Amino acid sequence: MNRVCYRLSLTEGLNVTKSTRGEPLIVLEGVEKFFGGFQALHAINLTVFSGEVVVVIGPSGSGKSTLCRCINRLETIDAGQIMIDGERLPEEGRALARLRAEVGMVFQSFNLFAHKTALENVTLGPTKVKGIPRETAERRGRELLDRVGVGAKASSYPAQLSGGQQQRVAIARALAMDPKVILFDEPTSALDPEYIAEVLDVMAGLARDGMTMVVVTHEMGFARRAADRVVFMADGRILEEGTPEVFFGSPGTQRARDFLARVLTH
Repeated sequence: MNRVCYRLSLTEGLNVTKSTRGEPLIVLEGVEKFFGGFQALHAINLTVFSGEVVVVIGPSGSGKSTLCRCINRLETIDAGQIMIDGERLPEEGRALARLRAEVGMVFQSFNLFAHKTALENVTLGPTKVKGIPRETAERRGRELLDRVGVGAKASSYPAQLSGGQQQRVAIARALAMDPKVILFDEPTSALDPEYIAEVLDVMAGLARDGMTMVVVTHEMGFARRAADRVVFMADGRILEEGTPEVFFGSPGTQRARDFLARVLTH
């Protein structure tokens, strides 16, 4: 496989090497979603390839988070279909549980269990869902906490951690399930500015390692530097998509130009 290498400097000294995209991993065809009489998603067609980082941006209320939640069926769809690694998204039961084990998700509000330590939060899924022996899960959990830079906090409870540390534990928890893809729904929006860079650094490291990622974010710097492809949404529709160079350098719609003019000057 040909490889394309480039540098990403979210913080000084961070290098990211990414590979060219592989086979289709997530495919959405004609996906529509209603909340009562309100249509949140309009005929969404999107393909995410293995090893690709797709960053979804757009104004508030554009359907970004709804799209993300539909991919692992936290929200049901009303029309169309979603395929994960060649299989149609199951509606319920064990097949859905198995798929969710393969599609990790990191939320904006961390969603850690307050009564469990960082290590316990990370090992819960592998032991309860995948049946991995506790000793094996704990060893892997400590490795992942080290990987995201909070290994020293393995015995700490969420209340004892900063927001950035909690989000990094949440990323380790998602990685512990050995997912095919990780969905990030505004992973830095609940963080104080001082903690945003440390979370983006971890995400950039995952990009370097070839993790397939769909990232809903308002962090334009991350989108410009880490994405393979930027998807711009407004009013529940995908209005355009392209490489960061093309999208940020020459957006194709007036809506995107207006959006960028607002967010890049504040």
